[in-house]
Amino acid sequence: MLFEVWAPDADSVGLRLSGELRAMGRDPGRDGWWTAEAEASDGDRYGFVLGGDGSGSGGDGSGGDGADPRVLPDPRSRRQPDGPDGESAVVDHSLFEWRSDWAGRGLPGAVLYELHIGTYTAEGTFDAAAARLEHLAELGVTHVSLMPVCPFPGTHGWGYEGVSLWAVHEPYGGPEGFKRFVDTAHGLGLAVLLDVVHNHLGPSGNHLPAFGPYLTATHHTPWGAAVNLDAPGSDEVRAFLLGSALAWLRDYRLDGLRLDAVHALADGRALTFLEELSTAADALAAELGRPLPLIAESDLCDPRTTAPRESGGLGLHAQWNDDFHHALHTALTGESQGYYADFAAAPLAAVAKTVTSAFFHNGTYSSFRGRTHGRPVDIARTPAHRFVGYAQTHDQIGNRALGDRLSATLSPGLLACAAALVLTGPFTPMLFMGEEWGARTPWQFFTDHTDPALAEAVRNGRRREFAAHGWAADDIPDPQAPATRNRSCLDWSEPSQEPHARLHAWYRELIALRHALPDLRDPDLASVRTAHDEQARWLAYRRGDLRIAVNLGEKPATIPLGGGRRRGDGNRVVAAWEPVEAPGGDGLLHLPPESCVVLADG
Repeated sequence: MLFEVWAPDADSVGLRLSGELRAMGRDPGRDGWWTAEAEASDGDRYGFVLGGDGSGSGGDGSGGDGADPRVLPDPRSRRQPDGPDGESAVVDHSLFEWRSDWAGRGLPGAVLYELHIGTYTAEGTFDAAAARLEHLAELGVTHVSLMPVCPFPGTHGWGYEGVSLWAVHEPYGGPEGFKRFVDTAHGLGLAVLLDVVHNHLGPSGNHLPAFGPYLTATHHTPWGAAVNLDAPGSDEVRAFLLGSALAWLRDYRLDGLRLDAVHALADGRALTFLEELSTAADALAAELGRPLPLIAESDLCDPRTTAPRESGGLGLHAQWNDDFHHALHTALTGESQGYYADFAAAPLAAVAKTVTSAFFHNGTYSSFRGRTHGRPVDIARTPAHRFVGYAQTHDQIGNRALGDRLSATLSPGLLACAAALVLTGPFTPMLFMGEEWGARTPWQFFTDHTDPALAEAVRNGRRREFAAHGWAADDIPDPQAPATRNRSCLDWSEPSQEPHARLHAWYRELIALRHALPDLRDPDLASVRTAHDEQARWLAYRRGDLRIAVNLGEKPATIPLGGGRRRGDGNRVVAAWEPVEAPGGDGLLHLPPESCVVLADG
């Protein structure tokens, strides 16, 4: 077996394999690379000992003063059995026997479901989550979008502090558990996406700087030194990230990736990392014969993120649309703090603008940023499925002080309206786990840092952040307390109980309609027509021969739908949260308070 590592600043590199240390040689064809051939099998432990790196190792990699050498995990480790600080383990991917013959599934017509392995079940493992996947298949979901699964310190966390970007968190079940999860999902007809983090590395267990310039002080980020995408040595760093992304898609048969916070990638090169990544993913998709979409999280409101590369875009396949979320959230809750202020003046108008223009900020002034923001989308040429629409996500729940979901404050009727706007809207819809039954469990920020100083810093930082918004320190859940994670786990007894069961049935009905009615999957943003009344708190829009109306108010609403019918003598009710009659000859829809309806012409 060939062991190799990039360590351009080392004077020598040793391979420690199954307790035995042996020297590695320079690769004459690749500057900074070291290699060694050795017999090894699946599960064998190994690591690297660097000489001349300032860590106390001698030039022969033996430790110099007779002490045990400092063994570092492989930057490209496929498995970290003892966590980010432990030795790596060999993984033979060919040993796994895949059961499902899977052809893949693209984004057009998809319904996404964001899922965190550690809290989807109380057990917090791949196998326990896999046992609950039939629930999603019956719901009508097409793609399970997993939050990060790379190793991080401790047992429980969100996953955004990973450092071994090629490996799988061992407490979840490691590589074998992940493959079993993906295989089970594919057997149920579910595609699997994975959230990957390229914009920063975790503060604990990060040994990459010892090997080479993985980070650079050329750019400053909220997490400190930036990942090196454009400074000296960045060719190898980019290759490291690209290789990691492609390995997930190839070795684990994943169906695509969600790219965390791409606006935070500091990259000044003419050919950007994201262009390289989309090119490589498209080439692998052609090789494997199945779609491999890349979905960006971006704060830029920039259509170039998903525009084709030949048109000057980055070539990513979709992007999260926070503007739609913010508009919908303010319309449902009336909140106006922070970035919600931009949408709160006329929230229904903001919702109407997003479902017809994708972005609310498309060159408009943002009071939160203190400047104009965004760029218009060419709605005549950009398919709506390139934007992901949602009422809730891990960010928008977990980054609140108490991690409270919409279900903590909204009535079942308003939750039903949110579902209708997400699942009948033009964007690729996404749900956050438990949303489909109005879960009452919060989803809070939790960590399990093994470094006491870091744990205390995170705890105090969280309290300071919300103290600025008037929260008492004692009211903020302690991220390090096991109870914070435990209360964030879904309660699987809820879906069969009221009022959860009724809402769950409503989600199933709306998703079934989306699959059955082509008008709900029409990618033409330019064809969407809207009307709304801010004071009466209703909004309606047309999608082909369908009309969707929501009444967010506490009083019945009379909504004029007359005129503009393409065919037939009137409308018929396709689905409704509360009993409602189709409009009569006057074209007026009488919609009960906090209710919604889907109508069809003729």
